[in-house]
Amino acid sequence: MAIDLFARQGFDETTVEDIAQAAGMTKRSFFRYFPTKEDAVFEGIDLTGESVVADIAARPADEGPWECLHQVLRAWQEEIHASEQALATIRLIEATPALAGRLHQRRTEWRRRVSNALQDRPGASLDPYTADLLTNAATAVLDAVSSQWARSDGNADRPALLDQGFYQVHVDLNSRQE
Repeated sequence: MAIDLFARQGFDETTVEDIAQAAGMTKRSFFRYFPTKEDAVFEGIDLTGESVVADIAARPADEGPWECLHQVLRAWQEEIHASEQALATIRLIEATPALAGRLHQRRTEWRRRVSNALQDRPGASLDPYTADLLTNAATAVLDAVSSQWARSDGNADRPALLDQGFYQVHVDLNSRQE
């Protein structure tokens, strides 16, 4: 509901009172769910992040970390692709500097959690540097997918874009520079 109001009225122009009224609650009730107006934008992103971390832990132990990231993120693309709210959220964040800054903060935390989840997988022998490198590369692919998807007005095939990105970003965990 908040995303719809932000999309229609603009983020800065929409008040917490507007959101609470549209949701049929008081301003005080709104703040029980969301500490700030910005947090209402990121609820879905945070829920997805929690699920991604859990999904990484549930992947087969013999699956490589890059393939694990690919498969976990790919599983979410169909749901995101079908969501008009996801497209509106991406556009809102891109158009609102304060939200773009908040997204950066949240992504830093989620990258840390994903990196830790990769290292904690059964049988994983990833050092923190490699886990961070893989996580950041996957995030770059995901950012490119989201940007292309938004440019296409939600018509581009998110799963196909993600597959293309993961294949184009070549990861070789076996080669080491001497």
